[in-house]
Amino acid sequence: MKIAVLGATGQTGQFLVKQALEQGHVVTAVVRNPAKLAVHNDNLKVVKADIFTADSLKDHFKDQDVVMSCLGFPASFFSGVTGYTMSMAAVVGAMQEARVSRLITMTSWYTEPNSGTQSSYLIRFLLLPMIRSVLNNMYEMEQSLAKTQDINWTVVRPPGLKNLPATAQEFLTHEGYFVPESSGQPPRSAVGRGDVARFMLSLLNSNAWVKKGVAITTK
Repeated sequence: MKIAVLGATGQTGQFLVKQALEQGHVVTAVVRNPAKLAVHNDNLKVVKADIFTADSLKDHFKDQDVVMSCLGFPASFFSGVTGYTMSMAAVVGAMQEARVSRLITMTSWYTEPNSGTQSSYLIRFLLLPMIRSVLNNMYEMEQSLAKTQDINWTVVRPPGLKNLPATAQEFLTHEGYFVPESSGQPPRSAVGRGDVARFMLSLLNSNAWVKKGVAITTK
């Protein structure tokens, strides 16, 4: 397939680009700084664009089968995070102009403000407050996608991310904001970035999670 990847120079994005090329896809990496992507392949095109402007993106989306986003924005204590909603508004606008309908993007467990009440004390009272500004903007982005008519979106929600390559482990999935425990076993609260990329690419051959958010982890 022809894939446009946003956030290709980020830690998860680099795994996604590498795996997509290994699977034989043709990748257009849409980046702010092309020098940061140290991958060279005949099936890889690296282009510079402004992720916050539809006009800057639309030409790079033409003739693509799917847009995949691993964009991430840092937490802020002093002001709200807006990167997720602002970039997604530009992405959706550019996709509509370029007539591309399939979008796969990633957020996180616990984006919905009340979804963390079942989590451990440490996560609930220490970690979530630290990243709430990010989670809130991710949630706003998810809500805005749910209102789009002509985009076949999927939001992939991983737990904590480790900088590890893909494994062959089976995925646990749940249509919701986290993966609940099963058979008394708490799910893994962290997953390798390579496995997140592997799951995102697996969606290219499936309609199972179209217009849905899916929380994932590995067994």
